[in-house]
Amino acid sequence: MKKTLFVVVLILAFAVLLSADVYIKSTVHTDAFTMMGKNQPAKDETMELWVGNNQMANITGEKMMILDMNKKLMFIVNPKEKSYVETTLPLDMSKLIPKEMAPMMAMMKMTVKVAPNGQAKKINKWNCNGYDVDMSMSMMQMKMKVWATTEVPFDWKAFSKMYANMAKMQFMDDSSIAEFNKINGYQIFSEMTMNVMGADMKVSTQVTEITQKAAPASVYSVPAGFTKKESLSLQDMRGGQ
Repeated sequence: MKKTLFVVVLILAFAVLLSADVYIKSTVHTDAFTMMGKNQPAKDETMELWVGNNQMANITGEKMMILDMNKKLMFIVNPKEKSYVETTLPLDMSKLIPKEMAPMMAMMKMTVKVAPNGQAKKINKWNCNGYDVDMSMSMMQMKMKVWATTEVPFDWKAFSKMYANMAKMQFMDDSSIAEFNKINGYQIFSEMTMNVMGADMKVSTQVTEITQKAAPASVYSVPAGFTKKESLSLQDMRGGQ
């Protein structure tokens, strides 16, 4: 009887493990900087990422993006304004931006180059390999150092394919995404330095938690009562700020 009960418990535990989503928590720090004569203080944010069955929800400050590959839909949500934009996949940013921004689309294409740097180190509990990333877009030049690991409890390759749709929100095309796919594993830590209109900025992102657990029931859906819009506003693209 005890043996049968033990087997049942194991089966139930295994079923829960298979159905559990993955929760990834990261900290995002932006150093203080000065742009066009205005001083911007240092800022710290928490980024939460839920990964489920062909679904993903990314929540950072006043930014929220939901991806549902089962329905081939993506939602860009502005919690501050209580509004959202819905679009079909694969993502086509030209259908989402305000009409007055259309002429700027060609200028906003990002080019990316990724190269492994041969370095390795342990960050928290994850063994990581290093990559150097160079990016440029219009009047913006960016350099990143990325540390990635394959020691994660989910299919990071499948995740990368899903995340490519969100990458297109940053005006990355297929060639830029292909470059990022040269990074083997999930990014545990990244440090980005950039020059924007003559201002030097530095942003670092570090994963602090990766856990398998049940996602909140509503995490992959737009909150009730939010208003649907046809296109993104500049406020949406800045993250509701």
